[in-house]
Amino acid sequence: MLSAERIMQRCDALARHSELPGGLTRVFLSAEGRAATDAVLGWMREAGMQARLDAIGNAVGRYEGERAGLPCLMMGSHLDTVRDAGRYDGMLGVISAIECVASLSSGKKRLPFAVEAVGFGDEEGVRFGTTLLGSRAIAGTLDAAVLKIKDGKGTSMEQALRDFGLDPQKLGTVKRKRGEVLAYAELHIEQGPVLEAEGLALGVVTAINGFSRLRVTLRGMAGHAGTVPMGLRRDALAAAAECVLAVERTAQADPELVGTVGRIEARPGAINVIPGEVEFTVDVRAPRDDLRQKAVSSMLQAIEAIGKARGVALKTEKLQENGVASCAPWLMEQMDGAVAAEGLPVRRLTSGAGHDGMAIQAIADIAMLFVRCKGGVSHNPAESISAQDAGTGARVLSRFIEGFHAVPA
Repeated sequence: MLSAERIMQRCDALARHSELPGGLTRVFLSAEGRAATDAVLGWMREAGMQARLDAIGNAVGRYEGERAGLPCLMMGSHLDTVRDAGRYDGMLGVISAIECVASLSSGKKRLPFAVEAVGFGDEEGVRFGTTLLGSRAIAGTLDAAVLKIKDGKGTSMEQALRDFGLDPQKLGTVKRKRGEVLAYAELHIEQGPVLEAEGLALGVVTAINGFSRLRVTLRGMAGHAGTVPMGLRRDALAAAAECVLAVERTAQADPELVGTVGRIEARPGAINVIPGEVEFTVDVRAPRDDLRQKAVSSMLQAIEAIGKARGVALKTEKLQENGVASCAPWLMEQMDGAVAAEGLPVRRLTSGAGHDGMAIQAIADIAMLFVRCKGGVSHNPAESISAQDAGTGARVLSRFIEGFHAVPA
């Protein structure tokens, strides 16, 4: 029997594993991440699954089908968070997947395929600045070079894996082959206001917007704040401020575009010193790859022109890029049917946020189901959903699983 109350209680329980007192911050390969993962592995076992921690730190639970070793329908989401996060982004999808398997197990029901639930160790990319690590490892697209990336404290990912009790040399064992995974489905909060505005509890996702992430470094000349005349300054922060506005202007030119400068650091960072170097990030997203790529090109041209006009040297680096990930029509139809069978209207919409399905698409078709969240708020302690909607989402996901047809219609 599916329990909305248990889903909400487990989201609350995971939220207590946080490095932020009174809030929620849980990054990849942290002590808090290990505690959350251990809790999830325990719930997977209670639900009747074989559960294990894989070599990248994903929590993986498997419920066998009518016979052992069958290909699986994979479900899940992530267990890491952004800083000062909400308690449902990612976690709701993992816990709902476990709840659906528990329902199968309690009814002693086996399907003509296996069901796997995955709590991905890293989707947000907060610690090492690169996202989808757990899902890219499963898809076999994780570049081993990421092991050398260091966090803000100078710890490499390779060392962090070892500190977590994992062997970086075994990352290859995480990879799944196409055919081993029949499809991937993820339940997730909408992270936007559309469903609430339309009075709808659920939505079927059509595609996940593509994104580009850049790092820009501007180098001017540090100097005394009191002695260098304004006209002779090469102020890297003033140039960066102009660049930030250029990013905003470009993104505002098309309603399908969004552009964000989410992090900026000025050095040397003293109140009486003109900033000589500034580093900032740019995140650009759109539902069409050509639109996004054109916008990135326009932003870089504007940044280059600003640097030249202000006598500031610049360096741009592409941190990560993912194209639009379209949900498979044959899976959307099955998800539509599950929504309709619950007596709900079918609403399709796109996802402006990135998800693990973007990586899993390399080995399997993907589907997503959105659950409305209050005010469309996400990545924020105010993130909120109702128990009723959580239960409705779990019931629809359960219908999708039990009615799943492994061969595209």
